[in-house]
Amino acid sequence: MTAVSATPTATPQPRNAVIQSARDSLVVAKRNLIRMMRIPEVVIFGLIQPIMFVVLFSYVFGGSMNVGGTTNAGVYREFLMAGIFAQTVTFATAGAGAGIADDMHKGLVDRFRSLPMARGAVLTGRTLADLVQTTLTVIVLAIVALIVGWRVHEGIPKALGGFALLLLLGYAFSWIGALIGLTVRTPEAATSGGLIWLFPLTFISNAFVDSSQMTPWLRHLADWNPFSATVQACRELFGNPGVSQSPAWPMQHPVWASLLWSIVIIVLFRTLAVRKYRSATS
Repeated sequence: MTAVSATPTATPQPRNAVIQSARDSLVVAKRNLIRMMRIPEVVIFGLIQPIMFVVLFSYVFGGSMNVGGTTNAGVYREFLMAGIFAQTVTFATAGAGAGIADDMHKGLVDRFRSLPMARGAVLTGRTLADLVQTTLTVIVLAIVALIVGWRVHEGIPKALGGFALLLLLGYAFSWIGALIGLTVRTPEAATSGGLIWLFPLTFISNAFVDSSQMTPWLRHLADWNPFSATVQACRELFGNPGVSQSPAWPMQHPVWASLLWSIVIIVLFRTLAVRKYRSATS
């Protein structure tokens, strides 16, 4: 009897973990973007709030705010916009937290857990989708700002650098939202938890008033606020008035400070969020 030689079975090569995680994250991001497009009112309402801030602060408070020794409304509009941009990208934290809490509440995360996918991809995909939505919001807000009189004076490359810092800060804060969404029990609690701490963070800063007008201890807090570093960097890159002359290191080197703050926040809160996700779904 002739011996039949068995064909050797090829041993499947393990997929690169980084590539698999990136692909899984993009799939989840696509799913969240499709969901956002099917609920356009969420995007529309997200655009209305920052536009209201621009109009109200520009025309209601613009003539009474002192910037660089002047109360000119046009000067305040240019001073204001870096703060409004930064506030808009950080307020996306509430949306990220509410979205993840909603997925947890509906059991969708448990379905993802049953699939052969990277554990952190669910959170990364969500934060990437939020970054796309934030980018759209910033573009619309920039158009509105140009209509009310805001301008950039340092050229397009520096302006794009300022917007890049803003989006990096927004992406960093979306990881804080992810951790909040995994910690609370309901989407409503995630929305409240994502906003309640943002108001003191954004108002104890150089976003809406010159920090030199604050009391010394409050100015110290404002100058070392991560939010203030990005606002200061954007004012420098946009060429807008109101750049702080504070001796604090973040105010003297705002671009580097903004980068460092955002990177530290991403590394810290991504680690905590992924760890919380694993324990919540184990």
